[in-house]
Amino acid sequence: MDGDRMVIARLAAGCLMLSAGVSPPLALARGASPIEAQLQAMRRDLDAQRATIEAQNARISLQDREIARLRADMAAAGPVEEKGTSAKATTHAEASAPTQPVGEAPSLIFTEPKVEALPEEAGVLTRAGHLTFDPSIEYSTSSSNRLVFRGIELTPGIQIGLIEANEAVRNSIVPTATLRYGLTNRIELEARLPYLFRSDRVEVVQQRESSISRVLHLSEQHIGDAELALRYQLNQASGDHPIWIGSLRVKMPTGKGPFDIAYDEYGVAQGLATGSGFWAMQPGLSFLLPSDPAVIFGGVSYLRNFSADIGREIGGVAVGRVDPGNAINANLGFGFALNPRFSFSLGYEHNYIFPTKTMINGVAQRSRSIQIGAFSFGMSYRLTERQMLNVAVEVGTTDSAPDANVTVRMPFSVR
Repeated sequence: MDGDRMVIARLAAGCLMLSAGVSPPLALARGASPIEAQLQAMRRDLDAQRATIEAQNARISLQDREIARLRADMAAAGPVEEKGTSAKATTHAEASAPTQPVGEAPSLIFTEPKVEALPEEAGVLTRAGHLTFDPSIEYSTSSSNRLVFRGIELTPGIQIGLIEANEAVRNSIVPTATLRYGLTNRIELEARLPYLFRSDRVEVVQQRESSISRVLHLSEQHIGDAELALRYQLNQASGDHPIWIGSLRVKMPTGKGPFDIAYDEYGVAQGLATGSGFWAMQPGLSFLLPSDPAVIFGGVSYLRNFSADIGREIGGVAVGRVDPGNAINANLGFGFALNPRFSFSLGYEHNYIFPTKTMINGVAQRSRSIQIGAFSFGMSYRLTERQMLNVAVEVGTTDSAPDANVTVRMPFSVR
């Protein structure tokens, strides 16, 4: 009975509230106990937390997909990067990678600095199954002044004989097509073919009984010497230990050699050579030493030129067998990555060319040795994931070296 009375009392109170213009839910809320109010607040908090968890789960799923994609890319990259090397070991780079807000995708694809601005012959091998096309264009300029006296000197200032002065300015533009293919992760094949545009201006002044002056303007365009090369990585990349790479390069005389061009009756060249005119083979050994955040590179090579019988008369002189001088090359430098896209390098290269032996009118003649040295500066900017822009500048340090040499390369991965 008491329960029925309470129900009737509540219904009566509801009717009174309706007649007074007060809604039942509001009245119930006003008359609700503190426990019911706490339960309603907890329900609201649970709903908010459930929405937050769902949003976080969505962000975590997005991150998981991004991490899986990055791991797949790293697995496909192999043990070493193509034509460049990382300034850090992979595990160290992953451990020290910068953090970012949860759920926010990386803004850059390339998150690890790589030194790409290495000399062409000092880069790491192409990955297995990948083909790289490396077009380049090179500009070279050099000048020389030479004074030659052939005769005798009676007293200082009094000479009897021939005085000849030569001034030469030589310019060349060499576009080159290079293909590299990664046979395995440790073996790379390379083929390259240059095309030369040469222009020389030579002024000759001879003082005999009278002064004779001639100015020669010579130009030539023709393919240069084609090259085939094999490079083999001798050891696996491991921490801060150097990577050793052996190479073997074969040069073929596909260009115009110095004995293929025309000469006048005085033995003065009427054209310009675009190749050496001789077969050559060049074994070499190079290294890359990671030293965070830089990479030290260097190498040595030996160029072996093979002799040939010329059997030609030039300017009334019979030229027989010619044995071109071999050459020793050494280089050393370092590269530095400023960020994931830009890097630069500094280095020095030196060539020692042995004397050339020539049979002239049946008599062996021997030329002098030549020293060619140059300082180099290179920089690289990664345009896309597969394409880079490399610029290298060389400045000669010896009399026989070109004054300046500028090379622009744009290698990109075909596959």
